[in-house]
Amino acid sequence: MKRGLIYGLAAVIVLGAIGGAVFLAWTFIGGGSGEASAPISAPTLALNTATPLPQATAAEAAATEEVAPPAAPTEVQAGGEGTAVLYRITPDESEVRFIIHEELLNTPATVVGRTDQVTGDIIADYSHPANSQVGTIRINARTLLTDNEFRNRALRNQILQSAQDAYEFITFTPTTLEGLPESVTPGEPFSFQITGDLTVRDVTRPVTFTATVTPVSEGRLEGTASAQVLRSDFGLTIPSVPGVANVTNDVTLEIDFVALAVES
Repeated sequence: MKRGLIYGLAAVIVLGAIGGAVFLAWTFIGGGSGEASAPISAPTLALNTATPLPQATAAEAAATEEVAPPAAPTEVQAGGEGTAVLYRITPDESEVRFIIHEELLNTPATVVGRTDQVTGDIIADYSHPANSQVGTIRINARTLLTDNEFRNRALRNQILQSAQDAYEFITFTPTTLEGLPESVTPGEPFSFQITGDLTVRDVTRPVTFTATVTPVSEGRLEGTASAQVLRSDFGLTIPSVPGVANVTNDVTLEIDFVALAVES
């Protein structure tokens, strides 16, 4: 009787080990190489066709205490007759990140996934900042990397499913800008909110980013933006993996970007 119980327990352990090995092997084999299918690109804006995004009314901004303090009256001039400049985010100096927390082997751990494969257009109107425009931001989710190759392949194969061509890209399409200042000063940062539609796989949800932008020069913008989302809102589930537990539902999204003026 005892011998049968021992044999049964041994069989369960062996089958569990085999199952775990099969899962890890499938995860490692799946997910592809993580190479982008093509250089990153996004829908472009044009100075002569851009339409300003809706702005929050003064009453709406006051109600949410999002009125930005006015900057010094000196305005950046773009040169010539116009004061609007078209910029494009350059991947070489930019990075997108997601941050999530988990327990790895019963030890709290912070997971950071990052990629430089991000781009999008920005039109800054220095005479009338409220007329500024942010175009669609596009990220290659297939190139997101953490510090663990098994996790990277699980991202591409199961979680984001970015190994599939249909889900290779994550997009953020702005719909509203709030809190833009009345004027801007060269070299001085200003903050505002960008609300838009974030699409991950085939799920789209509204998300608001808090952004800080610095007009370094007429040819260069530098900025950061961040937002909090729930992975459950996008149907992102974590596969059951030995040693990994309590993965948080909260996810922090961040971008550090440099945008360079586009020559006309």
